[in-house]
Amino acid sequence: VQLQAFGGGLVQAGGSLRLSCAASGRSFSGDTMGWFRQAPGKERDFVAAIRWSFESTPYADSVKGRFTISRDNAKNTVYLQMNNLKPEDTAVHYCAAARGSPQTMLYGTPDYWGQGTLVTVSS
Repeated sequence: VQLQAFGGGLVQAGGSLRLSCAASGRSFSGDTMGWFRQAPGKERDFVAAIRWSFESTPYADSVKGRFTISRDNAKNTVYLQMNNLKPEDTAVHYCAAARGSPQTMLYGTPDYWGQGTLVTVSS
């Protein structure tokens, strides 16, 4: 099983980026997929998670209203649309997958991790 994240880069404050994470090795259509991030010198923090469209989608308070998570099960891919980026969003962003609900990922540890993609927001 492999999770491959793409889409990081350098952007000015107020700008947008879209991260993608493609899973391979097995289908994750029935599992939760999500994003975490780790800023320099800080712990890895939860960002957002998604499973079914009818379920609630948890977001970290710091990104609510600016970030949107979505997924395409046919492509086994999860996305993170990041708008109105701020310098404090600068971090390595990691995708993850977990059995169970999005709340399982919010309060627990994912079963699978992808490699990170660096997002740098300049002021």
